[in-house]
Amino acid sequence: MSYFISKTIKKPISVGLPISMSIEPTTSCNLRCPECPSGLRNFTRATGMLNPTFFQQTIDSVYKELIYLTFYFQGEPYLNPHFLEMVRYASDKGIYTSTSTNAHFLTKEQALKTVESKLDKLIISIDGTTQETYQQYRVGGDLHKVIEGTNHIIWAKNKLKSRTPYVVFQFLVVQPNEHQINDVQKLAKELGVNEVVFKTAQIYNYVNGNKLIPEHIEYSRYKKNADGTYSIKNKLLNQCWRMWSGCVVTWDGLVVPCCFDKDASHQMGDLKKEAFQTLWRSRKYQNFRQSILKSRQEIDICKNCSEGTKVWT
Repeated sequence: MSYFISKTIKKPISVGLPISMSIEPTTSCNLRCPECPSGLRNFTRATGMLNPTFFQQTIDSVYKELIYLTFYFQGEPYLNPHFLEMVRYASDKGIYTSTSTNAHFLTKEQALKTVESKLDKLIISIDGTTQETYQQYRVGGDLHKVIEGTNHIIWAKNKLKSRTPYVVFQFLVVQPNEHQINDVQKLAKELGVNEVVFKTAQIYNYVNGNKLIPEHIEYSRYKKNADGTYSIKNKLLNQCWRMWSGCVVTWDGLVVPCCFDKDASHQMGDLKKEAFQTLWRSRKYQNFRQSILKSRQEIDICKNCSEGTKVWT
């Protein structure tokens, strides 16, 4: 209701607390993906691991309102040795839990622990069905490990007679892999994966074209203009549901408005210094919501936003 009222009167009203939250287990990653800050190792903020005690304190302060918790922002969640303990803590609070992984660390033991943690959704990034194609974006990655990890999680679900986690193959569509869209659907069915999601790629330097932009416009965030340059194809409206429904917490406790603020350049506050409820209703947060309602074109993290450009199958 706060969002719809704010959208109507063009003034930020915020009552209640967010129903969703993303918390970052770590900024570390084993891969070197070309359009990812973790992969490029180009963060200006510190790299580290989410502390389980701090995590529990954060959850204890918000769990009564929180419905959905994503254990992901940047980095590979399974690199944090306490990751699945934290998942179980949130699950026991009645919160729906989800994460995204490159699946390189899904051994049989970790797969069993994942199922036992009561994780609700496991998104596995698989951006190719052959090693040659996969490694063009997932630099340093091993497709065999991804498939093996997927097999392990399906095996663990069957062994423990569990319906969760719901397993999703996420296919980031780029020009080198768009010819394998049908192949990944076939592979998912063979392995027993629940769903395949095709995601459009965020590309930083797109104006003059980029070798990663797919030819199929359906799977691209960008369109080619008459002069040969590229621009965002979706209309950037001065509104954003996320500013009222959720937020992102970095591994070291910084609160940022959404997952597009990858380097935490728009810090709304620090949970190590102030309560979340105070931060959520602060003047600084309200001013940022006001800027969203006024002109998203002027906000750097909004200019390449993918809202409405995911393709679900």
